[in-house]
Amino acid sequence: MLVSSHLLPHWLQVLLTEKFFNACIIHEEAKKNEKNIFCLDCCISICPHCLSPHSSHRLLQIRRYVYHDVIRLGDAQKLFDCAFVQSYTTNSAKVIFLNPRPQTRQFRGSGNVCGNCDRSLQDPYLFCSLSCKIDCIVRTKGVGGLSSFLFDCKFLSLPESGSDDGFMTPDSVLEPAASNRTSSSSGGYGGVGCRTIACTATTEIVRKKRSSLSACRPIFPRISEISAGLMNRRKKTPNRAPLY
Repeated sequence: MLVSSHLLPHWLQVLLTEKFFNACIIHEEAKKNEKNIFCLDCCISICPHCLSPHSSHRLLQIRRYVYHDVIRLGDAQKLFDCAFVQSYTTNSAKVIFLNPRPQTRQFRGSGNVCGNCDRSLQDPYLFCSLSCKIDCIVRTKGVGGLSSFLFDCKFLSLPESGSDDGFMTPDSVLEPAASNRTSSSSGGYGGVGCRTIACTATTEIVRKKRSSLSACRPIFPRISEISAGLMNRRKKTPNRAPLY
């Protein structure tokens, strides 16, 4: 988390700094006791076995993807303006990262990068995580700029599979930017219709991947061609041994 935590609403401070997926102390003997649910009303993380006292509260499912915390884009859009935050599709779910991921080396190319941490991004995205967008808003517009970024969400429930462990496979693809909703109150971060651009970019990525795979395959003649060549080969006249 890059923003000074005292500048943010308390529930948002806790959400971006909480250590999720630790074992629940209250239910330490139970199975699937990882704390992967965040209660916005109590500002605490809970496990699926703690749900009963929080049944009427606003609950946010936290998931784990490549060892980092993510939330479903559909849930995030009820709480934040997610325009230009890069999203991914994994296990048929669109997700975004809560915080930036560590980078082993700094990006030095000429492509698109996160406006806050310089992580490489796909066009037209500007931020790699919610935290990076929040930090940029606070630095450029002050804390008052968050008023157009945060939405007043009165109801937030878990999905039907809310009791799952929240882990996701690493198989993912970039999500087209159609999820980046635009509005006049987006704080200057929305305003382009980029569904076609993003879909084209995704298609090009898939095509390049397929072409590179086909280029790496060794080229061998077909078995039928080899068999036909052997069948059509004419036999030579045998050389007999001399008679003595």
